[in-house]
Amino acid sequence: MNEFINLFNYTFFRNAVVASLLTSVLAAMIGTYIVARKNVFISGGITHASFGGIGIAYYLGLNPFMGAAIFAVLTGTSIEWISEKGKMREDSAIAILWSLGMALGIIFVFLTPGYAPNLMSFLFGSILSVGISDIFMILTLTIFTALFFIVYYRPIIYTAFDPEFSRINALKVTFFRYAMAILVSLAIVVSIRIMGIILVLSLFTIPQATAMLFTHSFKKIIALSVLFGLIGSLAGLLVAYALNIPSGAAIIFVLTIQYLILKAVGALKILAKQSA
Repeated sequence: MNEFINLFNYTFFRNAVVASLLTSVLAAMIGTYIVARKNVFISGGITHASFGGIGIAYYLGLNPFMGAAIFAVLTGTSIEWISEKGKMREDSAIAILWSLGMALGIIFVFLTPGYAPNLMSFLFGSILSVGISDIFMILTLTIFTALFFIVYYRPIIYTAFDPEFSRINALKVTFFRYAMAILVSLAIVVSIRIMGIILVLSLFTIPQATAMLFTHSFKKIIALSVLFGLIGSLAGLLVAYALNIPSGAAIIFVLTIQYLILKAVGALKILAKQSA
């Protein structure tokens, strides 16, 4: 344990812990909204589609995360437009954009002159390589998202749970849906730096699923998701250090084990009450 505490002497580890805290807060808000929409896989579609932006940015010699952000926002808003206009089933649109983004990413990475870039950090994340600029970016988005939730809390909830009722009551459903699509997209992109494309979907669902074992209140789910996300992240970093395994995968593994243990404890309590 002392060895783990001594890790805080290193800048890269302190950055990883701060990034975990901020990402837990950001993912708690965005993930709870996604769960409330009952469309968890929209985050998976945006995540994988953003790989197309990474590939194109590499090909053009631009910042890959900037390309991912542009592609993610375009994907998120396109899904909302398709859903609103009813041009296609939402799950079909997600599947198409998911596949298209991955295909474009692979094609443009292959066409990039010179050596093929190392895509492991994009696919599986690299939390231990997070720098001050990454932390500032996550912090800025987390603060903006928190302020947006505080100011527009009720419209966000109403448009997430019942958009038709919201329209009847003259709420700007289209504005809030598109605004949240942009925030979801940007949150996913900054989280890719931490968890990678393959694992980031879990960050926006597992803590929320764990929180929902205890409450169905939107506010309480956000609060508990922050707690469970932070515990899972710190414990995952400890496991990664102890076993010398990738930190992103370790964090998701711990989050899953955390959910299963609490789920089992809840089930045992129910059985105990029934048998009493």
